[in-house]
Amino acid sequence: MATQQLAGNGFTNAINLSGGFKAWTGQSAFDGEEDGLELFTDLSKPTDVLIMAYSLEEGLQDFYNSMVSRAESEEVIKVFTHLAAIEDLHKDRLFKEYTRITGSDDKEKFLAKMQKQMLEGGLTTEEYLARFGTDLERVDEVIGMAMSIEGQALDLYSRAAQRAEDADNKTTLEKIAAEEKTHLERLGELMDSILGENDG
Repeated sequence: MATQQLAGNGFTNAINLSGGFKAWTGQSAFDGEEDGLELFTDLSKPTDVLIMAYSLEEGLQDFYNSMVSRAESEEVIKVFTHLAAIEDLHKDRLFKEYTRITGSDDKEKFLAKMQKQMLEGGLTTEEYLARFGTDLERVDEVIGMAMSIEGQALDLYSRAAQRAEDADNKTTLEKIAAEEKTHLERLGELMDSILGENDG
């Protein structure tokens, strides 16, 4: 989670090492470097990239909404509701970019092309819950989990952009990665405000 918090506070060269410092052996190979890239490798044009990204945002929003029904704390419910609303803004920007490229604002046709049951980073809802083991009654842990998910998405889009052979796809992925960084920064600000309230 430290890497996501650093990125959320504006650090641009924070690197996540699975297993922490003790796992580093001084080698330059990264385990799981290809994870999630299969979502984008077969996409032939920017509109396909936008549809995939929208699908991942939709999956994450569904995840946040499902967490609302699982949480009992009113404060945690408020945070999950806020996170779901932020995803609406991100989805709107993705659709506006799709409209700009295609000249079509047919939302129904666009939504019919979406991939289902996916979250940002390519994991399912249950896989995220199992991975993070978050206490859904603690606001700081909920925001920390959200930052981890967004950090995973930022990492995925950045790696996909680096590997993209088509220049337009690369540009589109870089724009989406920049959006994810902004989203992560907003979560960092939310975390700071929550921790500040607890300190006070």
